[in-house]
Amino acid sequence: MSGPNGDLGVPVERKNGTERKNDSFGEAEYAALNSMLDQINSCLDHLEEKNDHLHARLKELLESNRQTRLEFQQQLGEAPGDASP
Repeated sequence: MSGPNGDLGVPVERKNGTERKNDSFGEAEYAALNSMLDQINSCLDHLEEKNDHLHARLKELLESNRQTRLEFQQQLGEAPGDASP
């Protein structure tokens, strides 16, 4: 887990066999990672908008189909009654 300064705190073995804190992850790498996370966030926002739009459209379609079904059932129910005297 990252520390308060974003330091991962992972020990890395040096060539001479001693361990040191991983300080090779510099500002450029953090900036690149931050940029990638921003892009992912934008993509997720876009997908969420599309999902919301599709959900609204599906609700409209469902309601339209319900209305059409009710009208069709009413027509079927009225047709035999219209034919009788």
